[in-house]
Amino acid sequence: MDGNGRWAKKRHLPRAIGHKRGVEAVREVVRAARRMGLEALTLYAFSSENWKRPQDEVADLMGLLRHFIRSDIDEFAANGVRLKIIGDYLALAPDIVELIEDALARTAGNRGTTLAVALNYGAQQEIARAASAAAAEGPITAESIAAHLDTADMPPLDLLIRTSGELRLSNFLLWQSAYAELWFSDVLWPDFTPAHLAEALEAFAARERRYGGR
Repeated sequence: MDGNGRWAKKRHLPRAIGHKRGVEAVREVVRAARRMGLEALTLYAFSSENWKRPQDEVADLMGLLRHFIRSDIDEFAANGVRLKIIGDYLALAPDIVELIEDALARTAGNRGTTLAVALNYGAQQEIARAASAAAAEGPITAESIAAHLDTADMPPLDLLIRTSGELRLSNFLLWQSAYAELWFSDVLWPDFTPAHLAEALEAFAARERRYGGR
């Protein structure tokens, strides 16, 4: 989800407003994913590199995270959405960790769409952790590494969407995207709507996936 800051800058607004509008886009896209019957949706909310941003911006992002969990957890619980966190969320502030763990417990039994939120996440770090855990158990194989990834209990990644016109993965789901289809949009994240998600899914459905075969 990229482009919150640029969305705000284009409108001569503080970056915090862009992030707030981005959260509203998250809410609508999650609802659409559930309506469309998507098995899983993973959103890159805060990377392990985002700590390099100014402290006031990080504080704004953490405040929005608190608000999002408090305001939306009832809707998730009522609509069968299972919340999952990937990344080292235990390194966040204690009150956020408590909110997250309560939300995880409340939605653990849900069988609808899995919403995975990447918090303090970096794919290279994830792969390194998984490889270390695999090595502690025996020979390292692709299968043993995959079994220790944060997404081990999730379905294979089919489609990776990047907004705002950026053409890179930015340390997101690097292992999982090995055979995923990539779809890049020039739309800034706060303007990304369920219609754009439907457009991406339509493009995905039209592609031929060969996984290295013919």
